[in-house]
Amino acid sequence: MNKHLEELIELSKLDKSIDDFTPLIETAQKKVARRAAQRDEILEKIAKLNQVVAKAKSAAASYEEQIKVLNEKLVRGVAKEKEVKTEKEMKALSMEAELAKETLSHANEEIERHQVIVAAKEEEIAAAQVELEAANEEFEKVSAEVSEKLNSIEDDKAKLFAKREEKTMAIDMKILSFYEKIRIWAKNTAVVPVKKQACYGCYMKLNENTYATVIKSEEIITCPHCGRIMYLESQADANEI
Repeated sequence: MNKHLEELIELSKLDKSIDDFTPLIETAQKKVARRAAQRDEILEKIAKLNQVVAKAKSAAASYEEQIKVLNEKLVRGVAKEKEVKTEKEMKALSMEAELAKETLSHANEEIERHQVIVAAKEEEIAAAQVELEAANEEFEKVSAEVSEKLNSIEDDKAKLFAKREEKTMAIDMKILSFYEKIRIWAKNTAVVPVKKQACYGCYMKLNENTYATVIKSEEIITCPHCGRIMYLESQADANEI
């Protein structure tokens, strides 16, 4: 087999091994992201519950202030009764007092209603806080596991990069440049095997002349359909990294 072709096959396998780490890294990062999202959902839930509680407390305080004003109004009404001189004035004063009492009753009912809301939401907040604590523990646990895994991956990648650098130093620069240009668009399929007389990059069948050249493996040959570098699979099996 052509020496340069053999070198490119080995380099291509190294590059694939390096790039194979990418989905592993993404999966690990997504695992942490999911735990973070779960934690953030609980935090958002707690924030919304706190808003409801604050709103209910504010409403209750408003009604308490209203009750204070109404009570003062009723006291003043009782004092005015002594000054009433006509039945018309007495009737008006009585209607005013009745309206104040109805409003007072409504205010008390609203305070009770908002207190019930506050109590219910505070129970939900307490339960959510327990969830948050568990979510935080899970997040920290997963983060530690993923961090350890990523460190291990980076160590393995560093070893492969060192091996790759060693190989690229031995490859002719023109050949290496040719390979890198194809790799820009072909990624990990820059160098592909030929099986059943077909390029396993684009899966197009090769004509007899091209296939014969691939079989000889005396030179670097690219697929006439897609431009990838090709090699005969059976002759590359012994060249494992």
